[in-house]
Amino acid sequence: MTIGDHLDQFHGLPAHTFPGPDETTDDLPEPDTVAWRITSDVYDADEEWPKAFARFCAAVDTTRVRALIVGAWQEAYDSDPSPVIEALLAARDRFPALRALFLGDMVMEECEISWINQSDVSPLLAGFEALEEFGVRGGSGLEFTALSHSKLRRLVVETGGLPAEVVRGIGASDLPALEYLDLWLGTPDYGGDSEASDLEPILSGARLPRLRHLALRNSEMQDAVAAAVASAPVVERLEVLDLSMGVLTDEGAVALLGGQPLTHLKTLDLHHHYLSTAVEERVRQTLEPAGVEVDLDRDDAEEDTEDDGTVWRYVAVGE
Repeated sequence: MTIGDHLDQFHGLPAHTFPGPDETTDDLPEPDTVAWRITSDVYDADEEWPKAFARFCAAVDTTRVRALIVGAWQEAYDSDPSPVIEALLAARDRFPALRALFLGDMVMEECEISWINQSDVSPLLAGFEALEEFGVRGGSGLEFTALSHSKLRRLVVETGGLPAEVVRGIGASDLPALEYLDLWLGTPDYGGDSEASDLEPILSGARLPRLRHLALRNSEMQDAVAAAVASAPVVERLEVLDLSMGVLTDEGAVALLGGQPLTHLKTLDLHHHYLSTAVEERVRQTLEPAGVEVDLDRDDAEEDTEDDGTVWRYVAVGE
């Protein structure tokens, strides 16, 4: 998945964009065979997102819809999705089969990820108690109040900067069914003000007994995250550990290897990193003989060095 493209599938279903106001709704897919993307035309002031959603509800048997993708709402760089959330909650009784919801499927041409205005998304999880998968893109104004949700299996939060309060809210939530957690921590430049200590409730695993896939990525503090993960109780039950997309240097990788054994993992994803060749080889020699699939693709990680010797390193997704 890349934020340069819209989601092409969600919840195991191909994504299908509901037609615009001037397009025909003849020959629509069966309601339960696709993940429906509903997006307002950002260049058409006559149809805001709730109106597009109302057309969708009138044209599709919503009782069979399994997955919804909220695309662009108008002026997302200036307006949060409160009207979107209100429209979804007002219609929740019409979606008994809904199991997956993604809020903010926008690409850079619609709104840069760190310019997307968000709000408190907890009411969506509280309102849709049968959700198994929830995703959100954009960290500006994002809130996540601690909650209990017995069905949620996948939670994805994609940001260029994840507020510490959101990290703490997720960590304080009781999510007994959660198997897959993916947090893009980002940078302070875009609101990512969490510290490694804020991750402790997640890393303890106390409220996440079924967690198998943990991604703490796209972080400027990736070395500190790796050091915290090295002794984290939750790691022993993981199958996939993802520390990719961030500013991971030799310091973090050595700390990770110096902690608890990682040979039980199926996958360790470190792509987009700043490791030396020697440490890359040490990671491979430690884990690959045990059957761990290791991703050490440097990707587009590049350093800038100023005349005074200052070295600048960057996360994969910032603005």
